[in-house]
Amino acid sequence: MRSRLIAAAALTTATALAATGCGDSGSSGSSAKSIKVVYWQNLDTKNKLQANRLAAVVKQFTKANPGTKVSLVPVTASENDYYTKVQLMMRSPATAPDLVYEDTALINSDIASGYLKPIDSYLAKWSDWSKFVPASKVAARGASDGKTYGVPDGTDTRGIWYNKQLFKKAGIAVPWQPKTWDDILSAARKLKAKLPGVIPMNLYTGTAGGEASSMQGFEMLLYGTPAGDKSLYDTSQKKWVVGSKAFKDSLEFVHTVYGEKLGPPVDQALGANFGTTVGSELIPEGKLAIDIDGSWMPNNWGSTSPKPWPDWKTVIGTAAMPTQDGQAPGKISMSGGWAWSIPAKAKNPDLAWKFLTAIETKANHASWNATNASIAVRTDSASDPAYANSVPTNKFFTDLVRYTHFRPGLPAYNQVSTAIQKAMESVTTGQESVDKAAATFDSDVKAAVGDDKTVKGTS
Repeated sequence: MRSRLIAAAALTTATALAATGCGDSGSSGSSAKSIKVVYWQNLDTKNKLQANRLAAVVKQFTKANPGTKVSLVPVTASENDYYTKVQLMMRSPATAPDLVYEDTALINSDIASGYLKPIDSYLAKWSDWSKFVPASKVAARGASDGKTYGVPDGTDTRGIWYNKQLFKKAGIAVPWQPKTWDDILSAARKLKAKLPGVIPMNLYTGTAGGEASSMQGFEMLLYGTPAGDKSLYDTSQKKWVVGSKAFKDSLEFVHTVYGEKLGPPVDQALGANFGTTVGSELIPEGKLAIDIDGSWMPNNWGSTSPKPWPDWKTVIGTAAMPTQDGQAPGKISMSGGWAWSIPAKAKNPDLAWKFLTAIETKANHASWNATNASIAVRTDSASDPAYANSVPTNKFFTDLVRYTHFRPGLPAYNQVSTAIQKAMESVTTGQESVDKAAATFDSDVKAAVGDDKTVKGTS
């Protein structure tokens, strides 16, 4: 039922866009000097950072290119619903935008569906491409053909945010840097015992959380096991990993957090908008002590946010996520990010490319990542003082890039990610044991990719 409702909403959105002229054809007034740019407007946060940033670039661009028209089309939705709506738009020439904001985790599935245009011919003539960090380029590259389908807009890392005041009240020394998973659990247990009414820690979980559950909640654990990069997908064998101790150990951590009531109440944790609640309410109100989350969290508290909280700079501390037993390299992070892509059915790809390069100039790239508390992927922008000094935690999270991992850039990842979320949810609610949930995950992955595309994990 939910998928049908989403599809219906998406079709309504697409139809509305066409009716307002955003999806019009050549016969209805579009020209070589007009483009439509689609981006995500988070339904819950009311954050206008992207809207303001793009409006400023449009002003620069139209001034430098008289007679051009850039229509900005925000898709106001939850993150998962944004993906669905944009994919439906890109299916038809009548509704396809000329430029679209893509989560790099979905680029390969959109490539496989024929939604995106390779941009190698444009990149070959763009000298700025050499300024982009190589790892960020991989995130926008087709796994099957090696072509590039987007220009990365920035990346992110993940770590631990903790409330220093609550730690001191619980008798935990700060600054705090756990060395193992057990150190995290020990701190959470102490917080629970000393501070009734405070949620000791947040670990995202369940299907409603989507990639927040998969990345912040699970893969920050999974990639920190001794199996490391071979914990989910073995690139040397080109197979998905099943039946591993690493997966069970990670699920056991989830089970411990929720089984011992060290995390949020289960019904709250499984809510679709829980991430917004964490950033805008629980942390600033001092109701949550530890949060495994992303580098972007200050967006919830800045002067332009719906609920500014200037005191976060002194109240909140940061720590790196440790590996399971403290084994080398000792720290772990996960990175994702977004990119600008040109849909295969774009009416004006040349002008879209020109506008894309305006978005990603050194100055605009640095300004955006400074404002958005994200990590610059242009080397010259990353060294810009305006970026480096914009948010106190920028340096900490930028330094975590050396410990970071990226999700497998394969179309099947979306199905594997959903299987992870299901396994997490079943142990969070207590409906399945860790062994049973892990076995269900194995079956789901084999059904999704084929038994011959899986390999048994070694740890």
